Amino acid sequence: MKKLFSVFLCLSIVACSSSTIISTNDKDAKILVDGQLYGQGTVTYMDTKIIGSTTMVQIKKEGCEDRTYVMSRSEQFQVGPCIGGVFVLVPFLWVMGYNPQHHFDFECQKR
Repeated sequence: MKKLFSVFLCLSIVACSSSTIISTNDKDAKILVDGQLYGQGTVTYMDTKIIGSTTMVQIKKEGCEDRTYVMSRSEQFQVGPCIGGVFVLVPFLWVMGYNPQHHFDFECQKR
């Protein structure tokens, strides 16, 4: 019984995460998510925020105006948390996730 509970708990935690690939057309532009630098050009982002949460994405490049975008954790239905929610209501808080990819066009506008 303990092993079954442990497996169910692990699957529930993994099912509550959502990931997306964030990319921009400028490979030298830095990508920041909620103020934290993730990389340049194309990055993978994953979190366990609940449904309806927002995530700020900033695209920055030296000498250019910064661009800010918002992603919402309500873009795509997730089956795993829905199944878990049938047994325990709490996973329903993660029933929506991000789209698999987000592409943001970045054109340098001088400061």
